[in-house]
Amino acid sequence: MATKKAQRKPALRRKKVIPTKIRWSSDVIVDLMRQYDFPFVPLNPGSSFRGLHDSMVNYGQDDPQMLLCPHENIAIQIAHGYAKATGEPLVAIVHNLVGLLHSCMAVYYAYIDRVPVFIVGATGPLDTAQRRPRTDWIHTAKVQGNAVRDFTKWDDQPHTIDDIPDSFARAYGVMMTEPQGPVYTCYDASILEQALPHAVAMPPLSSERVPSRMAPDAAALARVAEMLAGARNPVLLADWTCRAPHGYDDLVTLAETLGAGVIDIGARLNFPNRHPLNMSLCAEAALKDADLIVALDARDWEKVTTRLDSDTRKTVSLVPKTAKWVEISFADIEISSWSTDYQRRLHADIKILADTSLAIPELTRQCRRLLSRSGAAGARVEARKRKLEALQTKTMKMWARRAKENWDSEPMTTARLASEVWTAIKDEDWVLTSSNLNGWCNRLWDFNRPYRYLGNALGTSTQIGTALGAALAHRDKKRLVVDIQPDGDLMFDPGALWVAAKYKIPMLVVMYNNRAYYNDWEHQIRMAKRRGTPVERAYIGMDIMKPEVDFAGLARSMGWHAEDRIENGNDVAAALKRAIAVVKSGRPALVDTVTQFR
Repeated sequence: MATKKAQRKPALRRKKVIPTKIRWSSDVIVDLMRQYDFPFVPLNPGSSFRGLHDSMVNYGQDDPQMLLCPHENIAIQIAHGYAKATGEPLVAIVHNLVGLLHSCMAVYYAYIDRVPVFIVGATGPLDTAQRRPRTDWIHTAKVQGNAVRDFTKWDDQPHTIDDIPDSFARAYGVMMTEPQGPVYTCYDASILEQALPHAVAMPPLSSERVPSRMAPDAAALARVAEMLAGARNPVLLADWTCRAPHGYDDLVTLAETLGAGVIDIGARLNFPNRHPLNMSLCAEAALKDADLIVALDARDWEKVTTRLDSDTRKTVSLVPKTAKWVEISFADIEISSWSTDYQRRLHADIKILADTSLAIPELTRQCRRLLSRSGAAGARVEARKRKLEALQTKTMKMWARRAKENWDSEPMTTARLASEVWTAIKDEDWVLTSSNLNGWCNRLWDFNRPYRYLGNALGTSTQIGTALGAALAHRDKKRLVVDIQPDGDLMFDPGALWVAAKYKIPMLVVMYNNRAYYNDWEHQIRMAKRRGTPVERAYIGMDIMKPEVDFAGLARSMGWHAEDRIENGNDVAAALKRAIAVVKSGRPALVDTVTQFR
């Protein structure tokens, strides 16, 4: 969760730099990394930045610490997960054009997840006289940033050593300004390998790195406060409001002031899941009588306010046509011309362009003032609270009953696995990374701190890397980081396991081993039913079986403690107890649990 922009984080305690007899141009980039407080640099090595690598090792004394990654995706995903957990970015280095192309998927997911990642790359010498035959030619593009320009906030390729400090400072500011996102800077290998020709001016230490936050229009926010104070059944939608550490508590305060139901869309953990005003698990019931919907930093307002027929792709609104809509967000800033990650346009009655970390506390203050003027309004708020609490209590009890269905089946149900993991960790200071077992963790666990959950999982081939970044972020706090790890996702980037072992990053991986890419399998079942083709053939090209993957053996081969394949839920508790003890000792541990498909 991001720090307030007005506050400068404490400077890291750095090792002393050791200049050689000759200063090298690449030393300047090490100085910039240290000045901007980057603690770690995940990277996949490459000759294009060999000069920078040498400066980091010898001049910088491996401070910031390099984290060797066996794939560029893993490097960027570690930075992604670290930033989601702390609000602070890492530098991730990718080799040349080929490394950048490897990393594109990870860069794209950081972009759509609004996460700051400072990506550094290098190009073969632009002076063709300095290029090695073939290698430097095929690893060089005219403007390498074109490869990721459609899904980064900014890219740059400075041409001289004197250009680099200003470029670096601008990239940092653009990356950290809301809405945040990845940036890419590319350095000429020949510049990095040159002796430093003269002293280079660095950004002033006194300068502000990131501009202040964007405040809402006062008159527009006053109108929203009046609408909320007068509403019969207001509902708040939250998606990225908890990107700031105070966003979680601020949203609780606003909801309690109004007695308003909250639907957490889930890009971050925005609201405690067991709070009596949390309507995320009973959204349809909460929305059917809504007269005012306030979308707070919510790009995808549509998914939670409609009922989808996945077969026909048709949606039906759950919100009465007479309801009013308000949007407070950055939705119209940095809108992409390439990716439609901005979702369908919300035709709101009031749209406010603002940072919700400023708007929500001010909205609370104004609503509190308006409600205090009327005893009837206060009574209405209290009655709403009682009604919503009863609905939430009923819903949570229903899910607790359903979790016991097929309790002893083998392989175990996902609900059984979620229950067993919760029993094992609930007395620890725990963090869940991304997968939530198709919602069962949200239904059964208690997300009572803003750091408990990083937010809903992204696409396949993202989760093990971002989980590793989260574990790195929480390592010094001694928190138990739990990654419920889909099998198909780990098949993409198994090398991430080696990174955790090498750098002693303790984390608990509980395999969500359903032996399939089942999300797509379900789509094939829908197609078969719709077209009258055999449903029993839907598994073809979807199952991860014959042979079954030995995830425990894979983990052990890379230095992990691992518990072998478990299908019976009765055997999970003992395995988790052993694995948690290992994690507390400072090592990563994996428990291979096999579940039903869904």
